[in-house]
Amino acid sequence: MTTKPFIVGITGGSASGKTSFLKGILSAFAEDQICLISQDNYYRKINEIAVDDQGVHNFDLPETIDHHLYAEHIHQLSRGETVQQMEYTFNNTAVTPRLLTFQPAPIIVVEGIFVFHFRELADQMDLKIFIDAKNSIKLERRVKRDAEERGYDLDDVMYRWKYHVKPTYKQFIKPYRAEADIVIPNNVHYQRGLDVVISFLKTKV
Repeated sequence: MTTKPFIVGITGGSASGKTSFLKGILSAFAEDQICLISQDNYYRKINEIAVDDQGVHNFDLPETIDHHLYAEHIHQLSRGETVQQMEYTFNNTAVTPRLLTFQPAPIIVVEGIFVFHFRELADQMDLKIFIDAKNSIKLERRVKRDAEERGYDLDDVMYRWKYHVKPTYKQFIKPYRAEADIVIPNNVHYQRGLDVVISFLKTKV
């Protein structure tokens, strides 16, 4: 690859719809045209995650992410190098982690709740997209997702939402909405916004 890839950063609050939006983007491109590298696979090990005053691990803090390694891997991809990283399974013992391989591509998508917060990530981005949704809608989506995908019970989800997720959104995510090049409302649907983003990204391959 002779030209620098176009790097897209996508963020938003937990359960704002980032994953669904990303699937829409990825489906519009061939596998060798786009590479998604998600913050979710850069969480630190459980023994390095801080606990709150109730002894509950708080995964919704910037320091839970190995952002130096994440930034380096993005930089390596931008240089045309292949990157490998072990999948993070959110401590779900029913899932066996895989060794993930990320191939360089004309478009690199960087996704996660803190990707605008860390300057060494944000400064590499050519386009910043913020997915926005009301708190009530995000909570409903998170309850469903965490039960189905991560095996968390309702009390656990509600506790984390009140004491971890909401404060983190207010302090570490929402302030960067103003830095975004594009804000995509996702209370009902995002299709028109998705179409605009895909049309623009098609010009980069």
